[in-house]
Amino acid sequence: MSMRTENMALVQGWADTRSTLRRWSVRPGRALLPWSIGSLAIALLLLFVTWVIAVSSTPDPNMVYFPGLAYTTTLGEFGFILYRNGLVLALHGFACIAGFMAGSSLPQVAEGYSGVWRWIHDKAGPLAIGFVILATVFSLCTQAYALGHQASSLAAELDVAPALLLVGLLPHALPELTALFLPLAAWTLASRRGAWKDLLAATFVTVAVAVPVLVAAAAVETWVSPRLLAALAG
Repeated sequence: MSMRTENMALVQGWADTRSTLRRWSVRPGRALLPWSIGSLAIALLLLFVTWVIAVSSTPDPNMVYFPGLAYTTTLGEFGFILYRNGLVLALHGFACIAGFMAGSSLPQVAEGYSGVWRWIHDKAGPLAIGFVILATVFSLCTQAYALGHQASSLAAELDVAPALLLVGLLPHALPELTALFLPLAAWTLASRRGAWKDLLAATFVTVAVAVPVLVAAAAVETWVSPRLLAALAG
């Protein structure tokens, strides 16, 4: 009975995902616009916190090596940026999948159990969602802390204000962060509406949208941002 319930949950999950994708294909902007606005809001908040940390931190006397300033950029640098951002996008995408499993699949699977196993499956969903929330908050805080200290040191090396430094980084940082946070924005909006069954489809769509944006942002970071920072530094 339990195995049959798990199979039914899997089949129902794919059916819900296909149905959601068909619904969004009719009016794609209806789904993408709220995600994009939410993701942009998260990116702006992270940049603001980065600036706050940068202006309140003591610059590190050791040189911060920004590609294109201290040394010539190569395709290897471009590949490393893609690799780094790909890991973050994968993490956020898996958080979206975890939300789908915890909010949609586990409640269906729990119907096939009784007693202690039913209780465990009933509690696993909320616990998984809570873990994703804590992991996301921890990730954002550590990113802001690291970026803030790096920005403080790089601004001191270039002899510019941290705010001006961030302005020079915006052409690649803003689209990059917005793309990276698309899955989390979809997760947040779906959780508020209780639309857990939409999250697997949201994972596919947000990752598909984010990948080309991240490629373009990595190219700007590799070959455009260093020249812009050099120009701002005089």
